[in-house]
Amino acid sequence: MSTNNRNNEEEVDLGSLFVIIGKGFSNFFNFIGSIFKGIFHFTIILLLFLKQHIIPVGIAAILGFIVGFFLEIKSPKRYSSDLLLQTNYKSSRQLYDNISFYNNLVKQKDTLGLKETFELDTETAISLKKFTITPIKNQNDIISGYDDLILKVDTATIRSYDFKDFEASFTDFDYKLHQITVVAEKNNVFKSLDELIIAGVVESKYFMTLKKLTTDNLNRTDSIYRQNLVQIDSLGKVYMQVLLAEAKKESNGTSIDFAGQNKSTKEIELFYTNKRINEDLADLAEAKSQKFEIINIISNFQPIGNEVNEIIENKAFQLSCLFALLTILILLLFKLNSYLEDYKK
Repeated sequence: MSTNNRNNEEEVDLGSLFVIIGKGFSNFFNFIGSIFKGIFHFTIILLLFLKQHIIPVGIAAILGFIVGFFLEIKSPKRYSSDLLLQTNYKSSRQLYDNISFYNNLVKQKDTLGLKETFELDTETAISLKKFTITPIKNQNDIISGYDDLILKVDTATIRSYDFKDFEASFTDFDYKLHQITVVAEKNNVFKSLDELIIAGVVESKYFMTLKKLTTDNLNRTDSIYRQNLVQIDSLGKVYMQVLLAEAKKESNGTSIDFAGQNKSTKEIELFYTNKRINEDLADLAEAKSQKFEIINIISNFQPIGNEVNEIIENKAFQLSCLFALLTILILLLFKLNSYLEDYKK
């Protein structure tokens, strides 16, 4: 009898548990459904509002387009050109700071500062309108950066710092390639800018010293590897002479060579050591070519800039959107005022 009661109690407990789980899932899906219902309801209200006021909003957008169109016609044309760079020695942060400084000079209309910085005449300095820099985002840069980190730190540290954490901490400065864009009202001012932009970084004493130390270290490593290759080559010749001498002895009489396998293993080890050193030399040559300059130029500014025709930069588009948004805001304020008046009543 007691066993039956215990079984009944367990069935009741399991039933209650399933009911609780069912309610939990039901509440969760109801919550998700309420979010979608809210979005749908908001969209419908917005569409109804636009339908009700489509005429004033449309008129405002058209007026903004007309005003912007005339302003665009009267405004001087703008041209842009791009400079693609590869940064070394963690110099990208300094490069970004410099570009921000140049852009601030433009914003503040500091013509004298632009003239002195880029050695330009007044007319050309006034024509400069914008400096921007953006990284060329490549997932391979993150992967190679993580691989380098693994080689530098111990295993215990890596276990507590996985790839996702590294990826989250990867900043724009850590990418290898960066694109600088300059906008100006003259289409032939770009050719003289790239060397001065780069000089603002590479002439830093810190980066020059770091480059010298790195280059000296790479050259020293290269010299050691080449000395090792000469030693391995000499050692290989000695092994060959020993083998020839032993072959002559064997031709004069019968002997059992118990060390033959060991000699063969040594020759194989020499071969793989030679191969590994040559691979390291190839990697070293690539590193030297990349680290030879503080900043490598991948692509210079085009001598003649391209005309800026992006729609978001067009004043007709900008003012059309602005007038439409201002009209919607004013209509919403009127609607809010009506609601507050009705609420008083």
